[in-house]
Formats: sequence, C-alpha cells, structure tokens
Amino acid sequence: MKLVIIGGTGLIGSKLVARLREHGHEAVAASPDTGVNTITGEGLTQVLRGAAVVVDVSNSPSFDDAPVMEFFTTSTRNLLDAARAAGVNHYVALSVVGTERLSESGYFRAKTAQEQLIKASAIPYSIVHATQFFEFVRSIAAAATQGNTVRLAPVLIQPMAADDVAKAVGRIAVGTPVNGVVEVAGPEEFRLDELIREGLSARQDPREVVPDARAPYFGAILGVRTLMPESGARLSEMRFQEWLNQPVMQR
Repeated sequence: MKLVIIGGTGLIGSKLVARLREHGHEAVAASPDTGVNTITGEGLTQVLRGAAVVVDVSNSPSFDDAPVMEFFTTSTRNLLDAARAAGVNHYVALSVVGTERLSESGYFRAKTAQEQLIKASAIPYSIVHATQFFEFVRSIAAAATQGNTVRLAPVLIQPMAADDVAKAVGRIAVGTPVNGVVEVAGPEEFRLDELIREGLSARQDPREVVPDARAPYFGAILGVRTLMPESGARLSEMRFQEWLNQPVMQR
C-alpha cells in the first residue's frame, strides 16, 4: 500500500515513515525538504499518484493567529483537492486532544478549521487526537517562561511519547477509515506543572515551575480536564520516567 506522509521529515512523520516501511508499506515522506509544498501545491500531484492513503502530520511554522490559520486552511484545502483528484480513499490527520475546548487559542482555532475542512470533504477520513508529547516539555516550558519562572496551570494532562504517537497513527492509517475522531493518550495522569517540573529537573534546568490557575496555555485558560482524553481513548505503553531514562539522542 502506498501512503504519503505530509510532514514526513518531521518528528512524528519520520518515525511514521520508518514504521510503515518496516511493515512492508510504500511510505513516502513529503515535505518542502523533499520537493512537496502544500501551501503552493508544488509536487502534490506527483507524490500522490497511486497513493491509497494520505497522512497529514505537518505543523505550522508560526503559532501566531493569522499565519497559523492561513497555514492549516490553505494546506488542507490543497491537500484535499489533490487527494480527491488522485483517488485517495483514506485521509488521516493528526490533531490534539481538547482542540474543541481551546478556542481562545489561535493555534487551536486553526486546528479546528482544519478538522472541519476534512469532515466536510467527500474523502473517507480518520482524525487522530493525541495528547501532548513528552518531547514537548521544553517547548511548553518556553512558552510559559517569564524570567526564570515557568507559570503553568495545575491541570490534568496525560502525555505520551512521540514513538507511541507514530505507532497509533500508523495503525489507524492502514486500517478502515473511521469517519470520525480517535483519541490516543499516555498511560499516566500528571498535573501539568508537576510534569514540566519533573522534565526540567531531569535536564538540570534551574527554572522554577510555579502553579498558576490563570496562566494561559498557548493563549487559552485551562480547566482541570481541558487537556484530558475521554474514557474510551486508546492508551500507549511508554511511561514518562522510562522515556526520561532513555539516552538523550533517543528522546
């Protein structure tokens, strides 16, 4: 089966391409680095020729409100048009648990717009909602840092390893379209501030993590369960401490 992975040279995409190839599939990494640009449309027709599945794990280079909306809507429209013309019969997109509850954030408004375009198309689809990745500890901390202090809401979070995200997306991509949303999450619950504190401590990062219920999360104020999956989510295996204990190059 030929699967085209949009964003196939990134964190999740590269892992997904490798995993699919290990299982005997023709997995093609598509990104500007490989001559495929979903904003301009460059290379889309050629790369999608003969593809059964498109998997979009790409991300916006900017999280600012206007650019991120432009990225996800333009990219998704171009992809859907090209996929329809190529006869693709399964469109898979990676999104985020809680997207629909985070409308104060421009990034998550853009992800919602992306999902709406996919749902409105005539192509059978699966949208994968994943919780935050262990690999995002530093970027979450960076976005919440003021001076030497990291302010984060003491809300619940159930993060997972990027390897497990790639596994979940791969299983869904080679399966039957669900024409809906599948949630995937890690095996453990944490408080967001405690997770980031533990992650920074493991890297000898001296910043102080302070719980603050009004601290915004990429522009949105969080409720206790805003970032949590529903009870039927598919759970991954790797625990945070196990991930932290890996060699630095693997995490």
